[in-house]
Amino acid sequence: MTASIPTSPLVPVSRRLTRLLALGVAAALLGGCSLLPTERKAQLKVAATEEADVNNPYVTTTRKISAYELTIEAPPELRTLLMEHLDLARFRDTPEDMRLTAAELRRLAAVAPEQATRLLETAGYFNAKVRTEEVGDLSDGVRNLRLIVDTGPRALVRQMDLRLEGPLKTTAERGDKLAVALQRTLTQSWLLPPQTGFSQGDWAAAKNALLTRARAQGYPLARMTHSEAVVQADDNQVDIAVTLESGPLFTLGELTVEGLKHQPEESVRRLAGYQLHQPYNEKLLLDFQDRLLGTQLFDSASVEIQPESVTPPPGAESVEVPVTVKIREAARQQVTLGVGYRTVDGPSTSIEYTHRKPFGLNIRERSKLELSRVRQALDTEISSHPQPNMQRSLALVKVERIDDNDQVNLNLSTRLGYAKETEPEDRLTYVEVLRAWEHKPQIPTTVAGAVSLNQQMTWRRLDSRVLPTKGWSATMTVGGGWADSSSEKNGPFARATGKVFWYSPLSGKWLFSSRLEGGQILAKGKLGLPEALRFRTGGDDSVRGYGYNDLGPVNSTGAQTGGRVLLNGSVEVSHPLTPRIPQLMGAVFLDAGQAAQNWGDYHPAWAYGTGLRYRSPVGVLRFDFAKGNLVDKWRLHFSVAISL
Repeated sequence: MTASIPTSPLVPVSRRLTRLLALGVAAALLGGCSLLPTERKAQLKVAATEEADVNNPYVTTTRKISAYELTIEAPPELRTLLMEHLDLARFRDTPEDMRLTAAELRRLAAVAPEQATRLLETAGYFNAKVRTEEVGDLSDGVRNLRLIVDTGPRALVRQMDLRLEGPLKTTAERGDKLAVALQRTLTQSWLLPPQTGFSQGDWAAAKNALLTRARAQGYPLARMTHSEAVVQADDNQVDIAVTLESGPLFTLGELTVEGLKHQPEESVRRLAGYQLHQPYNEKLLLDFQDRLLGTQLFDSASVEIQPESVTPPPGAESVEVPVTVKIREAARQQVTLGVGYRTVDGPSTSIEYTHRKPFGLNIRERSKLELSRVRQALDTEISSHPQPNMQRSLALVKVERIDDNDQVNLNLSTRLGYAKETEPEDRLTYVEVLRAWEHKPQIPTTVAGAVSLNQQMTWRRLDSRVLPTKGWSATMTVGGGWADSSSEKNGPFARATGKVFWYSPLSGKWLFSSRLEGGQILAKGKLGLPEALRFRTGGDDSVRGYGYNDLGPVNSTGAQTGGRVLLNGSVEVSHPLTPRIPQLMGAVFLDAGQAAQNWGDYHPAWAYGTGLRYRSPVGVLRFDFAKGNLVDKWRLHFSVAISL
């Protein structure tokens, strides 16, 4: 005997109620999140979904809700705001089983004007008028929606009442110069002065900026005790009032250093850059931190105070706070391997060894060996720990062999001097002793040398040292001394070189860059200068389309001799090849330049070409194809280097 359980209408009705309840809860939750940002496009599409047949609650059918399109007519910045936060726009990203029914779409369209009005009020438009227009119906499964916005005038700040209370006000009234200056700075830098357009974002940013500036310039316990913005909607005006309680002035107390293992504490303390009991300033501590990292003795460094741990006595106008430096030392010994490839000299390798406390002395030693087909070099540098002004003493010995076609040059140089390295500029002053041996086939080896005093300056005003897109950098070196040669006359000389780079972003994501390099030697006509001091040009980093140092004067036998004047430059524009990989850029460029014995003999060569750029985290990798006017073929220029 077989028993059957009759189908009860309560089962599907219960499921239907459960589904409707779930949809209601989901819609409520989504509506409550209407101000959460979500990426949007102007054309939004919604696909099919399932819902119960209203005529037969026991049957579930798939009904096509068609795609709906939303167009918002508003100023661009407001259109973006509405597209990001309106529920009517946000529902594109809902899961497939929660997409809209026709009734839900009508509901969102109906509440969209009110929701848009609230959003526009946050942007300062308190009398905006918004309406929704529908084009088409659901009979063909398509609906077009248009949201039309009449913003009306934007509200302006009518009155601004900024009050500074506490010890800052008290000391300023007594005539303290620092307090008076800070009070003036806080007032003048307020971001919402009268007759400025008002918005919730600007209002919050102005208050945050005021607090941040006060806390960074001596008053870390500053707080907002009162702030209000009274909107006069009928007049489109806003009256704002802010009261800032400064709290006591913080002064810098005893310095504590944590994390040292091998380096002396004095190497940290001497870089502090402030005096005991000096008023606290955030920039002082950040500069201290940058100086520590600039020594290359530490992998990380942080300089901080703990204002929350200080409990000022009631009525105190100032309080002293200790300064803590937390350091992680770099490895005492470090080896860095490098591999690379350049079209000039093919593959290359390098090995660099650094010892940050050789023989137990408070100095830093670095040695580097470089090997390639054309050039082999070995140099060793010893430098002291930086002084308070970041100046350090240094000594350098370098030997270099250059095999340029049939000519072999061997250079031995020694430098003694001091360097000062900071973020905006570097300075290097040194005495150099140079000895060079020049060997050419069937010609006796020439020995030349020079002793000179030199000053090198570098200035940087760039948005990034590794991947610059805006700003400039410049390097200039001037020097003079005495030169001697086994084949030419001896005597005094002076030498100057300079190089400038300029970067500027253009509209449409184009990037413009340019370079200008020049140099001149002042000396008698027959003075014998070492090859390392004379000028040549051409190659990856100067005039592309020519080989490395292929451009320059030649002697009576046709051998290159190097010149006494130099001028070359380049202009280039580049643009991302695809929005998906903005780091990959195509470029076109024009180079020109030459080296000569004097300006009367100067006749620049030029070249043009195209290339690829990849802006990697470690620098720009370049691949160029160029042709010079003095050669008959195109030349490939490619360079890449990797540190291991």
